[in-house]
Amino acid sequence: MSLHPQAAYPIPEDTQRVARAAFPHGNVYMEVADHLGTLYHDSQFAPLFPTRGQSAEAPTRLALVTVLQFAEGLSDRQAAEAVRGRIDWKYVLGLALTDPGFDHTVLSEFRTRLITGQQEQLLLDTLLTQARTQGLLKTRGRQRTDSTHVLAAIRVLNRLERVGETLRAALNSLAVVAPTWIEALAPSAWYDRYSHRVENYHLPKTDTARQALATVIGADGQTVLTAIDAASEQPWLRELPAIQTLRQVWAEQYLEVNGTLSWREVKDMPSPAELIASPYDPEARYSTKRDVEWVGYKVHLTETCDEDLPRLLVNVETTPATTPDDHMLAVVHASLEPRALLPTEHLVDKGYTDSQVLVESQRTYGVTLIGPVADDPSWQARAGAGFDKAHFLVDWDQQAVTCPQGKQSISWLPNTYPKNGMMWEVRFARKDCTPCPSRAQCTRAKKEPRLIGLQAREQYEALQDTRTRQTTVAFHQQYAARAGIESAHAQGIRRCGLRQARYMGLAKTHLQHLATATALNVVRLGEWWMGTPHAKTRRSPFAALKAA
Repeated sequence: MSLHPQAAYPIPEDTQRVARAAFPHGNVYMEVADHLGTLYHDSQFAPLFPTRGQSAEAPTRLALVTVLQFAEGLSDRQAAEAVRGRIDWKYVLGLALTDPGFDHTVLSEFRTRLITGQQEQLLLDTLLTQARTQGLLKTRGRQRTDSTHVLAAIRVLNRLERVGETLRAALNSLAVVAPTWIEALAPSAWYDRYSHRVENYHLPKTDTARQALATVIGADGQTVLTAIDAASEQPWLRELPAIQTLRQVWAEQYLEVNGTLSWREVKDMPSPAELIASPYDPEARYSTKRDVEWVGYKVHLTETCDEDLPRLLVNVETTPATTPDDHMLAVVHASLEPRALLPTEHLVDKGYTDSQVLVESQRTYGVTLIGPVADDPSWQARAGAGFDKAHFLVDWDQQAVTCPQGKQSISWLPNTYPKNGMMWEVRFARKDCTPCPSRAQCTRAKKEPRLIGLQAREQYEALQDTRTRQTTVAFHQQYAARAGIESAHAQGIRRCGLRQARYMGLAKTHLQHLATATALNVVRLGEWWMGTPHAKTRRSPFAALKAA
């Protein structure tokens, strides 16, 4: 498919006339088209297409259809039908009333081109550029970020299903690329065992029988791997993704002892977060957050929250489900900086903040984080009656610490256990601590004096300042706007299916999330221009009685 770029796609007069008659009070998509004109341009996607061959469908329209498709949670087939039959879509796309549209498979091909060419970010950034020119995106304003879990487009498998389905996927892959080779290798019993989907409903029920079946499947998989390693004339077989997945799953689920595979005991297995959950999406991971368990990914949405401006999503990050939130702010800021979208204040919850993030965000990007930090985990702080670090006076220039009783530390040394995040270890004298009347409030050690671990100065001071500030009324008033990001999650889940991955793999799921963010921005801009006010927080009639 070749591309012959066209400068613009004006809306035919008949389409305008019929659309305005059908929507006399306006339409969100038509408002966006009226204010922004042609959102995308063919030249932006020219690198994704060859210059020779049959003419491709205009990527300008395909990009718009992709966005509209996610705005309404439609499948490819439903989106292609909407292009043919909906007057508001024809208006936005600049199509004549009689235009027959295109086959739905073109949308899948277009998404593949975006991912292969690493141009999926164009969907979001082009709209944000247009919003900036309209004065709807403030430079160095205020933003908020939060994450939510995303379910992978796979079924959850137990261990026995996982190994059986992994081997079946490998055999199916070999049957496509090397049918003669696998036919010569496979005994007749394999056809009965792996021709159909492996489901727990059909598997043995007793532990002994399941253990025996796991051993049989393990031996079958090892036979395939050994044969592939010995296939010197076809070395490319070992590079097949299904074979690499088979090899990894076997390493996770089996132990080889004296040349014999044995089913791993649960205590001998790697962490669940490291295990492949399905052979069809090896990047999906199992994770938990509070009382939620899922297999899939996490998406981090960042949106603006400036007064008197529409709330626009400006950044999307998709990660495996096991990636901690506090690793992501540096990634978010690194993505926002080259696009000139960094905020002055960034509102986040406790999962994103630690002392290092507080310091690095301000030092590297000039971004002030607004959010609570974790409480001091020491027993003294939890008891509420002990002497935690906040009760000690730290003199960084003299490298000395003074305790609440006025005694000064005798040593300030580099920490010998850097994994705990502390840079320095401060020790008090035994002659001061042993007879101290407040010793029970300070340490539980029987003989040893009090030891205090300190981070680097900037991190320690940032952490202590935030812990003090987050108890004030002013902080709670400033931080209250962070809760609004939950509405972005809710809107994405209800309207665009954000919670469920449509596709398999991290790259495709990230494209889905970028298209979702762009779709939400289109809807929000359209409603902004139509004068639709921000929705207020719902409150039950009974709860409203209290306010009254």
